[in-house]
Amino acid sequence: VFISNGPGDPARVTQTIQTISNLVGQVPVAGICLGLQLTSLAMGAKTFKLKFGHRGANQPVKDFENERVFISTQNHGFAVDDKSLKETGLEITQKNLNDGTVEGIQHKESSLFAVQYHPEAGPGPHDTYFFFDRFIQMLEHR
Repeated sequence: VFISNGPGDPARVTQTIQTISNLVGQVPVAGICLGLQLTSLAMGAKTFKLKFGHRGANQPVKDFENERVFISTQNHGFAVDDKSLKETGLEITQKNLNDGTVEGIQHKESSLFAVQYHPEAGPGPHDTYFFFDRFIQMLEHR
């Protein structure tokens, strides 16, 4: 299941949050932007409104798995509260280098991962395409 991007306050999308909660552990789940926020909420985390939001093709992100920094494209006004991830089974895989907000998560036991940026935009021009490769690998290994 692929949870796509979209506008607005993620906490208001209650039916989708419940659906995601029911799907985790049953099928592979991946999310982009709003998809990261919704999957986090489905697992028990919290979100908050950013003062200005992240806008544009110039947001630096650090990936902790390979210690790589890349530039991402973003357009959102909410973020996941990193402190609220503690008891969710989710771990932070990437952070925004401008403000330290959560940019990537994965579940410790289930086939679930998500990113806050838009990997389909590719400002690098291919800096973030690995997201789709990882999703395909997750599906193949299920």
